[in-house]
Amino acid sequence: MTSLPPLSLYVHIPWCVRKCPYCDFNSHAAPEQLPEADYVAALLDDLEADLPLAGARPLQSIFIGGGTPSLFSAAAIDTLLQGIRQRIDLVPGAEITLEANPGTFERNRFEAYRDAGINRLSIGVQSFHAEYLARLGRIHNPDEALRAAEAAVAIFPQVNLDLMHGLPGQQVEQALADLRQALEFAPGHLSWYQLTIEPNTEFHARPPQLPLDETLWDIQEQGQALLAAGGYAQYEVSAYARPGRQARHNLNYWQFGDYLGIGAGAHAKISHLDADGQLHIHRRHKLRQPKGYMDPLRRVAGQDPIRPEDRAFEFMLNALRLTEGVTTDLFSARTGVNVSTIETLLAQARQRGLLINDATRLAPTLQGRLFLNDLLALFLD
Repeated sequence: MTSLPPLSLYVHIPWCVRKCPYCDFNSHAAPEQLPEADYVAALLDDLEADLPLAGARPLQSIFIGGGTPSLFSAAAIDTLLQGIRQRIDLVPGAEITLEANPGTFERNRFEAYRDAGINRLSIGVQSFHAEYLARLGRIHNPDEALRAAEAAVAIFPQVNLDLMHGLPGQQVEQALADLRQALEFAPGHLSWYQLTIEPNTEFHARPPQLPLDETLWDIQEQGQALLAAGGYAQYEVSAYARPGRQARHNLNYWQFGDYLGIGAGAHAKISHLDADGQLHIHRRHKLRQPKGYMDPLRRVAGQDPIRPEDRAFEFMLNALRLTEGVTTDLFSARTGVNVSTIETLLAQARQRGLLINDATRLAPTLQGRLFLNDLLALFLD
């Protein structure tokens, strides 16, 4: 390996108006007065401390996620982005995404985010139906979702709409109606994924009645056909995009690129080369509690190496989410491990019809995408 992977930056803003019952992200109910200035200062201090990990690489993308980042004012986001640019270079035209909630929507606020440097907005719509929004514990109503989506596509060059399906009590036509409504706005990107019950959530403690498996399958099949007819290609497990509108930040994750992570509970994956040219990779995470995170002496919660024997699974866990997969050369470049060391496992996957029969590419077949956990399990040991 002669070069390090591309580098991105993830910024976590951990506050929400209230915690949704299905959410397992690191989010906390917002205090009456958000500590915007103190938190932005902590983020920039965090980035400053992590700069040696960048190895002089510029940022390909920035993703500001949460929580609900749109609770922060445009002035705070502007200060944050200016501070990032003062500390590290960005490639020309770097993708800069902000997650937003329709419940915090104001048109002037969206315009101010754009003026601060946000060029991609990701809106957590989840559904356009009041009944399902209520069941999901969302704070917005259908009218706010419609107005936020309409404003977003008018203001930002790139927009993602986030939609869930397989909601409690949902039938096929209701799920497709949400999808049709989203398609009317013609966003460049759609995240469309099935609700899953995660540990440590309210839904896990008190599970709702989800649709039958047959209904879920019908939603998936008919929804994918609707998306394809609308010009959206499925390039990742739950991501659909028009040509050239794939999320560059997420592609860097799936292609086993590097990323810094700043903010409460943020994670990072970093590579570096030693004096002998050997590749070392480690993961790093920050303290989850916002108050503790703002103490620089407690900020870094842990760091663990990704051992060479674990890198095949770690790489496949990401790369095989991609419909087109990746090249075998990328596997060797990003892991520092020769692909020949996993040839027996690759042969097993191809024999079982889970991996395409191409010696130069690592890509799941349709069956492999349907049984992705079975495919990944081959590389677990």
